[in-house]
Amino acid sequence: MLTKGMCADLGPAGVQVNGLAPGYFDTELNAALVADEDFSAWIRGRTPAGRWGTVTDLVGTLLFLCSPASDFVSGQVVFVDGGMTSVL
Repeated sequence: MLTKGMCADLGPAGVQVNGLAPGYFDTELNAALVADEDFSAWIRGRTPAGRWGTVTDLVGTLLFLCSPASDFVSGQVVFVDGGMTSVL
């Protein structure tokens, strides 16, 4: 709702507001979770992509949101989670 509210408030000034919602990503901060075989197996089984995300998986979405291709996109949250939220 934050992106939608800010979109409504700032849109008339030409400001786009969008959010990026990453799923489970293999980063230095959660190396212990990645190393935990049981948890990693749960992630792989729960995510249609069958793997942890990597930081490079965010690049395409970020480039889209920063480019003129998204000039008419505002108030949205883009999930980059390998499909995990689609199988709740």
